[in-house]
Amino acid sequence: MSIKGVLFDLDGTLIDTAPDLVRVLNRLLKAYNLPPYPYAIARNEVSNGALGLIRLGFQNQTSETETENLRQEFLELYIENPCEKSKLFNGLDQILTNLNDQGLNWGIVTNKPHAMTKPLLKKLGLLSRAGCVVSGDRLPQRKPHPAPVLLGAEELGTPSANCVYVGDAPRDIEAGRAAGMPTIATSYGYIRSSDNPETWGASIVIKKPTELINALKSLNANYTFNE
Repeated sequence: MSIKGVLFDLDGTLIDTAPDLVRVLNRLLKAYNLPPYPYAIARNEVSNGALGLIRLGFQNQTSETETENLRQEFLELYIENPCEKSKLFNGLDQILTNLNDQGLNWGIVTNKPHAMTKPLLKKLGLLSRAGCVVSGDRLPQRKPHPAPVLLGAEELGTPSANCVYVGDAPRDIEAGRAAGMPTIATSYGYIRSSDNPETWGASIVIKKPTELINALKSLNANYTFNE
């Protein structure tokens, strides 16, 4: 058996969305007369979504109800323009083309809600290119549960054992492993200084997007799919 499909996490794996998400965080902080949060620090919280950014920016000083209200405000601001500066990570546009040229289907499985995922992908010209898009509100379960990843494989028309899941957070690797897939962790994504992708249990860790094709070749040669 061989790899026939590649599923990507979105934020921090396929697309660099940090500029827009941190922009929205700082806009929200300004509305509450709070200082902006340094981009270099806030960037590494992006994989934890709006909630993670709010907890960082407001320093966990809000109640559960206040935090939820802030999350709603954040999402309303973000959906106004989710793709002002977001872009594919360097080299990935050509890699996606190469995957198609090699007969490998690819798709996206993200915890990001569909209302924010669709316009982002559409503006970047990826919506029509992706073989599937499974957003965070498609199913009752979200990663690290394997259900969204399994749905992605199903919509690609590829058995899960013949797919690879690529992500920049422990929950991505956990979801892919639970779905019976080899996994690739991306250390170029939104990684905290305390994180160590080498400990997540991924099949391979890559440090930059351009290493993806060689990682897939390595998995194709070495991964035992019927274990």
